[in-house]
Amino acid sequence: MTRSTVIGGAMLPHAPQFFTMPDTEDKQVIQAVREVAANIGERLRALQPDLWIMFSNDHAEQFFHHAAPPFTIHVGGEASGHFAGRDFHWKVPGEIGLQLVRSLYDQNFDPAFTSTAKIDYAIGIPLTHLGVTDPVLPIYVNAYLPPQPSMERCYAFGQAVARAVTAMGLRTVILASGGMSHFPGTDRYGNPELAWDIELLKSLTDGRLKSLIGISAEELDRTGNIELRCWACAAGALGEHRPDIVSMNPSWHHNYASLGWFDLKKADETPHYPSITPELVQLVTALHAIAHQPADREAWFANPAAFADRYRLSPDQREALIALDVPRMVAMGAHPLVPFLANMQVERLRRAAK
Repeated sequence: MTRSTVIGGAMLPHAPQFFTMPDTEDKQVIQAVREVAANIGERLRALQPDLWIMFSNDHAEQFFHHAAPPFTIHVGGEASGHFAGRDFHWKVPGEIGLQLVRSLYDQNFDPAFTSTAKIDYAIGIPLTHLGVTDPVLPIYVNAYLPPQPSMERCYAFGQAVARAVTAMGLRTVILASGGMSHFPGTDRYGNPELAWDIELLKSLTDGRLKSLIGISAEELDRTGNIELRCWACAAGALGEHRPDIVSMNPSWHHNYASLGWFDLKKADETPHYPSITPELVQLVTALHAIAHQPADREAWFANPAAFADRYRLSPDQREALIALDVPRMVAMGAHPLVPFLANMQVERLRRAAK
């Protein structure tokens, strides 16, 4: 399998209060979020990616009455915006955006694309906090206007994006903007679901990013987490990896969670029950015979060396089979259940022979 060229990523909040700074906000909380993002940004920039991708929702600004596609990719050369007295402007790798659209079409996704969409605070705030000045490819996700894409669809979309950039050979950092729990514009604005957020964050901290796909649209709405659709897209692209940084900074109206990934190398974990490699077929066949065929088991019990000579074994394998050395054969890569069962049957014969 081709190794993914996604090399890092982050999931970050984008609350407008970070820039408007009303008196109702805890300045220490805001500063803590900024510092975490600055640290994540420094470490992501050190990776020197070829491409930055940002999954972000739209706040009923551009993709609402006119059109509300589930996913929209920017293919223009630049994108700008304005919020709270700040001007946003980033170059956009539009040609890569078009290539991405084509690749996603080939993978049975049908994203919309735009050349003129603006950058609102959902993109501008995280990129500012991260200190990203390189070109960024925005991908807009419909989070607010039902019917929205499911978390499962968002995760699969992120996987398709990762396959596309890998095929292009682009070392890519994946960013997601949004979350966690908040209820802007509703009577629940002052009651975010902190306990729910902390429980989900435990799963993400353990690297179980795919757990996001099990959250229904109803639960997202009930807990104030509809923006986690952007996180699900990023999770699909990043894969099952533990984040290197996890921070939760709750406020009275919004739970600010920040996560960063800087090393997506797959952990070298040998499974308990591995595949049977070609060089071990003869050994496993002999062990299977001992475990399940009474006549073969009796033959080994009567003369282990003669039984081993029936099979094309390496000297080490032959020696281990004669001794029925289970740990040694498992260390060679043999499926552990087979020598375990063979040894269990042989031990039964030994007890009967006493």
